[in-house]
Amino acid sequence: MTVLTVNVGRAEAAPHTDAPGGATGIGKRPAAGPVRVRDPGPKGSGGSGLAGDAVCDLRHHGGSDQAVYAFAREDLDGWERELGRALPNGAFGENLTTAGVDVNGARIGERWRVGPDLVLEVSSSRIPCRTFAGHLDERGWVKRFTRACAPGAYLRVIEPGEIRAGDAVEIVRRPAHDVTVRLDFLASTTRRDLLPRLLAARDALHPEALRAALAYVERHTADG
Repeated sequence: MTVLTVNVGRAEAAPHTDAPGGATGIGKRPAAGPVRVRDPGPKGSGGSGLAGDAVCDLRHHGGSDQAVYAFAREDLDGWERELGRALPNGAFGENLTTAGVDVNGARIGERWRVGPDLVLEVSSSRIPCRTFAGHLDERGWVKRFTRACAPGAYLRVIEPGEIRAGDAVEIVRRPAHDVTVRLDFLASTTRRDLLPRLLAARDALHPEALRAALAYVERHTADG
């Protein structure tokens, strides 16, 4: 299991974002050398966990629970075949393009050691947005991406470190529950009835997913 590339993006003006300032950092490209990774701080004030990587809309992106975004090269390859176009590493705005890692089957709270020092923890799935759709410029992209149910994973920084292309990925902790990135995505999008199942991952959930799951259970308990 390997990191093929570590990708960072600069802020660029774009018509397909409603971020304050009208810029986005979704256009990520492989870094030429090592990149320092650390906890960026709370959502709303903290951006990317990667040094030199821009997060322009702090309302919806970045922060401790979305510090790093990983996407599998195998899934990019599948989209290349479906879309009939090249998708270089970083094309989906991912910070880590991986090989041999079951990103969507990873469990919430699972921890990865990347390179000698960095430890990351899987926190949630990626939910497609207008900026992502505009960046890809594919008709019906949000629905197509959602239907594929291979969203990639957001990760927290547990132990900071420096990473580079070619670093090994090692799973150092795998929780006993069955709440995967894929299940988190389904429950957060098209299968809200699955929200109670997320509670098995409880404290490892993204705070927004935890609130949604608790609210769903409370509402349906009250109903009946």
